[in-house]
Amino acid sequence: MQETVTNRKVLLPGSERQPLGVRKGELPADDVIDISVILKPMRRAAVPATAGAHISREEFAAQHGADPTVIEKLKQFAAANNLRVPEVSPERRTVKIEGTIKDLTQAFGVQLDQYQHEGKDYRGRTGGIHVPAEVADSIEAILGFDDRPQAKMHLRVRQGAVAPRISAHTQDVSYNPPQVAALYNFPAGTDGTGETIGIIELGGGYKPADLANYFKSIGVKEPSVTAVLVDKGKNHPTTANSADGEVLLDIEVAGSVAPGAKIVVYFTPNTDQGFQDALTTAIHDTTHKPSVISISWGGPESTWTAQAMTAFDSAAQDAAALGVTICAASGDSGSSDGVNDGANHVDFPASSPHILGCGGTSLQSASGKIVSETVWNDGAQGGAGGGGYSVQFALPTWQAAAKIVPPAKGGRGVPDVSGDADPDTGYNVLVDGQTLVIGGTSAVAPLWSGLIARLNQKLGTPVGFLQPTLYSLPSSAGAFHDITVGSNGAFSAGPGWDAASGLGSPSGQNLLTALAGAHAVPKHKS
Repeated sequence: MQETVTNRKVLLPGSERQPLGVRKGELPADDVIDISVILKPMRRAAVPATAGAHISREEFAAQHGADPTVIEKLKQFAAANNLRVPEVSPERRTVKIEGTIKDLTQAFGVQLDQYQHEGKDYRGRTGGIHVPAEVADSIEAILGFDDRPQAKMHLRVRQGAVAPRISAHTQDVSYNPPQVAALYNFPAGTDGTGETIGIIELGGGYKPADLANYFKSIGVKEPSVTAVLVDKGKNHPTTANSADGEVLLDIEVAGSVAPGAKIVVYFTPNTDQGFQDALTTAIHDTTHKPSVISISWGGPESTWTAQAMTAFDSAAQDAAALGVTICAASGDSGSSDGVNDGANHVDFPASSPHILGCGGTSLQSASGKIVSETVWNDGAQGGAGGGGYSVQFALPTWQAAAKIVPPAKGGRGVPDVSGDADPDTGYNVLVDGQTLVIGGTSAVAPLWSGLIARLNQKLGTPVGFLQPTLYSLPSSAGAFHDITVGSNGAFSAGPGWDAASGLGSPSGQNLLTALAGAHAVPKHKS
């Protein structure tokens, strides 16, 4: 008798997870939930060593999407286990499977209970996930059984914020984002026109009136802002001390440094499933077609399952082939990333080799010029830029070629680049009608995203996967302000790349010139 897809199950590698907090009891067996099955590509799209989109979104699904035969086997498995398949997205390599907790946990051999951690209830998973042996080698990850909060915002609100002022003689300064862009010499004659910046948000929301008032107050044309809802996510503004601060910081920084670009905000629940689904939705969005994606949320690698990091990085590889740059904040808790175990930790997704990790500096200026820039470090309570070496991802070839040597058991170095993140030299923003000064590496990801939109506009093609080119640029190109003073705890700044400030903060016009001369860029594809 021929073996069917439902006969034998095996453990999905990297799926093991342990709950946090206190077990509160069993979950209602008849509650209906859905999971996202992330499949491996039929054929991995080559990660380009040069800028640009190497395949169109329309071509991608047929060549590098999920295998249709595997999708059919999953549908067969679902039907045999009283489960439904409400959504299939071959280009995102995602199959949604829905059913009762009883049926889903039986089908996938999962132990699921209700837990409470830090005052919040969540659905927690213990152990691994078991999948049909016949399709096991085709599955990258299964996300959604566990719905604990996966990531944190990487922002710091300055306490006792004062009216905007700029001074070279005191640390207590604040900037409108275009002032920071000017200090970093963003390319003249560019505003991001023709580009779309995608922003991933795991909570909070914005009020259109806030945006209109903010851009009017700083004398910048209000950009087009659109909300896209993923996995029942919501644009749900509440108060200024909520995730609204993150949402407004991201939109107002990106939108004011690249006001000609369209802004699309992808709202999703704060779970590993929601995060993954929002990222892949943005990457493969054939309606809005973002050329750069900004992420200001993350968490220590140790808080993620290996399968979730693998799937996220795999999606980022797809983005690289499509010419989409992804920028992510490197964290606000220094070299420990907020983990109190005496060891160093890096933040994910910034630690993905296919994502541009954005670290933090403290920026002082006078008369429109930078007078000093150091690693942002206000101590354990005040915050510091994240950075260090991954334990999940090996050292990439382009970092090895740059003579970066990680410590024992260390891999990919973080961050790649940096920018102003110190709340004491922070950004003036408007959140739910309240004027605040906010810093954190959350501000650096949208700042770099705005710069990349302007680079794309000027070059006429997306810069896409930037890291191999950035690390190969000679110091004589002047593409970065090299940060040589300060530390984020375990790692100190020094000449060239370091694990406190990366390659440095941008010198935008020089970076544009260097990128234009680094290689011939291929034809723009959407």
